[in-house]
Amino acid sequence: MGLTACTSQPAPADPAWVQSTPALGTGPATSEVEARRVDRVQPKLTWDKCGTAECGSVRLPLDYDEPDGTMIELSLTRVKVKDRKNRIGTLFVNPGGPAVPATGFALQAPDFFSKRVLARYDIVGIEPRGVGGRNVLRCFTSQDGLSQAMQGSVSTFPYSASEETAAVRTAKAVGRACSTTGKELAGAMSTAEVARDMDVLRRALGDEKLSFYGKSYGSFLGQVYANMFPDRIRSVVIDGVIDPRRWTGAAGSPDLDPGAAAEGAYRALTEIFTRCDKAGRVACPIAGNAARTFDELAQRLRTRSVTVDEPGYGRIAVGYDDLVANVLNSLYLPQGADDIVRTVQRYRAAARTSPAAAEPNPPTAQAGSGPASDYPGEGRYGVTCTDMDSRPTDAADFPALAAQADRKTPYFGRLWTWTYSVCASATWTVQDEDAYRGPFDRRTSEPVLVVGNYWDPATNYSGAKAVAGLLPNSRLLTSDNWGHTAYRFSPCVKSAVDAYLIQKALPADGTVCKENPQPFA
Repeated sequence: MGLTACTSQPAPADPAWVQSTPALGTGPATSEVEARRVDRVQPKLTWDKCGTAECGSVRLPLDYDEPDGTMIELSLTRVKVKDRKNRIGTLFVNPGGPAVPATGFALQAPDFFSKRVLARYDIVGIEPRGVGGRNVLRCFTSQDGLSQAMQGSVSTFPYSASEETAAVRTAKAVGRACSTTGKELAGAMSTAEVARDMDVLRRALGDEKLSFYGKSYGSFLGQVYANMFPDRIRSVVIDGVIDPRRWTGAAGSPDLDPGAAAEGAYRALTEIFTRCDKAGRVACPIAGNAARTFDELAQRLRTRSVTVDEPGYGRIAVGYDDLVANVLNSLYLPQGADDIVRTVQRYRAAARTSPAAAEPNPPTAQAGSGPASDYPGEGRYGVTCTDMDSRPTDAADFPALAAQADRKTPYFGRLWTWTYSVCASATWTVQDEDAYRGPFDRRTSEPVLVVGNYWDPATNYSGAKAVAGLLPNSRLLTSDNWGHTAYRFSPCVKSAVDAYLIQKALPADGTVCKENPQPFA
């Protein structure tokens, strides 16, 4: 298969914790227990027109061990192929999150997927349980209760002592509420439940095998499905890949950067500063030890906010956490390096003119939103906290854990660590007894296409390498480009993924796509 600007280059070395030659699983076969759970459910789908798409709803068991018990209503969106004769089937999609409705992603399918894919597949997105519609996880009985629990919490992540105290208080309050008021739904929200829902709906839509594209957290959903239902796969693409062993966490060893997100973001930012210095000040105005320039600005903002003209927000005060969040947001896009340089320039100029008496450690302004605040609501915790096999005991431990993470991966370690503070086991006590936590090395009936981006700031490339080593007959497709996930940004990756989804043709082993503009080139 000819792929534009694709080369065979050596991939970066594995981190020490990656097992490159795992033992094979026992598949391909869905276990009798899982087959019985899902195959006895006969759902009834209803559809209505909603613009150019169809909006559907379905009632499914809250607990698949009790198919005649409490039911939950899920929403779906479908974008149908016009040419029904050449239709391959249904492509289920998930945009990540967790707890982000895939219904919206399906609506955006015409702008995301190629015309080749849209001409062969119906695109279907499921609103995961507990996320939206009539079955949102609500851990508080009133908005006042939620507001009181959130009192004093900042919009991104805490870094002063007073902010950390408020964050611990909030984490404990949310954990207790979701384990009491929200217990019934929170205890049935693990990724395994979404995989079961998807398998039931696959059959209801008439597909013999599953076709799936999942990015970011959606890569974990794809892996859970592949290992729970290894013989029910036609074509599964996971893009921006999470190592499932880190996401679930080994018993007794919690991982507070399960997507290796802090590692990926720090690695990408460091590379940008290195390339900036090599390019010089004409191409990169902060060249000449750009890393030190950034760190000096970050330290300045730790003690005092500055007032800047923030695009989209007007003239506002920004602090250290806003700088980190804005930089991380920029890393999500291929052109992020230029955005980061502009941000540093604006913040440095403001710091030089800000009065010395500025209030230390002010409340954080909403200058930008990093992943710590991308997915509001309790739904995110219903997924992450029930997926994790091992969690820190007390939310009060998180200030020390965040400081430790920041020493390992400066700037981003603290942000991502605080994301999981609600999951502390002393206060988040509800669990999903049917969560799936492995094995993740089962031989699937068809290959899984694993797509990893060298400079991904949210799902480090090491995750793709690890998963390609875990799944016995998978194929790794590498993108030497920038931004979070690869299909959307790389024509080479898009071409290879399309060929796999449509023809089940895999890219050549060792394929590396490198055709996008590089920073300061």
